Amino acid sequence: MSDERNLENEEMYEEEELDTIVLTLEDGGEIECGILGVFEVEGYDSDYIALVSEDDNEIMIYKYEEINEEEANLDVIEDDAEYEKAKETFESLFVDFDGEDEE
Repeated sequence: MSDERNLENEEMYEEEELDTIVLTLEDGGEIECGILGVFEVEGYDSDYIALVSEDDNEIMIYKYEEINEEEANLDVIEDDAEYEKAKETFESLFVDFDGEDEE
């Protein structure tokens, strides 16, 4: 999980009840995360998912591919420009900079 890119902690998600997903790490460990949302990014063919770690409220963004209703594939975003665009899109869709959630 050392490859993941993280956004700053957003306190607004601490008390919300979110659907959850369990990430299996390379070392076999697991992290339970709340699903903040799935979204598209202009100029890219992938879908993206924003997660918040239930342990430390760290926000993470991954490429997202739904396999079926119960399974999905998440991939680390390797390209810096793509990651920045996904981060900006997430912030514009889900974060109100006055400190309120826009959902």
